[in-house]
Amino acid sequence: MHLDIAWQDVDTVLLDMDGTLLDLAFDNFFWQKLVPETFSVKQGLTPEEAQNVLRQEYHAVQHTLNWYCLDYWSERLGLDICAMTTQQGPRAVLREDTVPFLDALQKSGKRRILLTNAHPHNLAVKLEHTGLASHLDLLLSTHTFGYPKEDQRLWQAVAYETGLNPERTLFIDDSEPILDAAAKFGIRYCLGVTNPDSGLAEKHYLRHPGTNDYRGLIPSLLKEM
Repeated sequence: MHLDIAWQDVDTVLLDMDGTLLDLAFDNFFWQKLVPETFSVKQGLTPEEAQNVLRQEYHAVQHTLNWYCLDYWSERLGLDICAMTTQQGPRAVLREDTVPFLDALQKSGKRRILLTNAHPHNLAVKLEHTGLASHLDLLLSTHTFGYPKEDQRLWQAVAYETGLNPERTLFIDDSEPILDAAAKFGIRYCLGVTNPDSGLAEKHYLRHPGTNDYRGLIPSLLKEM
């Protein structure tokens, strides 16, 4: 599925963070390897037992704000998730195509808004190690609104907060359910990232066009100027 964007009709570009602007390898390592290993040692479980427990825990709150909440997981698992996040901060890295794309958006006068489900502490750590904030106009964590991106109430709140016009907005994310929620709200252009984790095979979207390199969007974006 290919996405032809009429850039002259786009004012605002909403961007997810993890897997979209940053390499998802950080989060996959943290939640799939580090947390289970630390949990297994603390609880005296085998690695397999720990993985099974966490798989159930993760699944129980998927697509809710708790899934993204470091405080929730600290309490639930008896681990200091915030401290672990701080310690792992240097692992957070930008995608290669992120800065060229964000700079091109700025050059063409588009408003660049980060819209992430990441917990504010997680967001702060990643900004510190990547310098991402200097390439964006506004940074929003859904935790400040009380709803994740999967929830229509979040989209209503963000539209009210930012004054964005859904018909003149492009949204980029690496989660199909979240892209679905954006489309349902009326966001005109919804684009999926097919290579959120640089170490894994590409993924495919059933209902949305995808890209593996934002640099492919830059020529048409700058041509509009």
